[in-house]
Amino acid sequence: MTRIIAGTAGGRQLKTPPGAATRPTTDRVREALFSSLESSFGSLDGLRVLDLYAGSGAIGLEALSRGATSADLVERDKRTAALIRANAQGVGLAGATVHATTAEAYVKNPPPQPFDIVFLDPPYELETALLESLLAALGADGWLAEDAMVIVERSKRGDFTWPATIDHIREKKYGETILWYGQPHG
Repeated sequence: MTRIIAGTAGGRQLKTPPGAATRPTTDRVREALFSSLESSFGSLDGLRVLDLYAGSGAIGLEALSRGATSADLVERDKRTAALIRANAQGVGLAGATVHATTAEAYVKNPPPQPFDIVFLDPPYELETALLESLLAALGADGWLAEDAMVIVERSKRGDFTWPATIDHIREKKYGETILWYGQPHG
């Protein structure tokens, strides 16, 4: 069962897509992620969040519950995108914008305002080269605020390299999962 952990919607349950096509970030990993973000930023109040490969929307909705101003949630599957919209409405969180498109299509045009937090949890089988090209696009063209944090969730068995536009900050392992943290270069 997936739920919002803290904030205004803390404890509220989220529906998840049926089957094994999505792999929701566990409560333990989400709690660690948001503790790290709140430590880095002081709070999430007023921040803009981008959740690529959104699945149930748990990351973006958790950010909204904790004070983020907006969360753009990108999910290629139209039924799953509708589920995210229902989850946002069901937990009473404003500020969620769901985009039913691929991550690759979404990053083709820069946003009107840069994001403070970008989270990517692609399928573990996604080719590393594709993930790195997405990150390179995010590191250019106005996607990231000056002090933005980019977090990538991957399997500890996979390889991963940040593009030159994003500096490696740290990584943290949680069982099979690794969270990689980066910030815009320079």
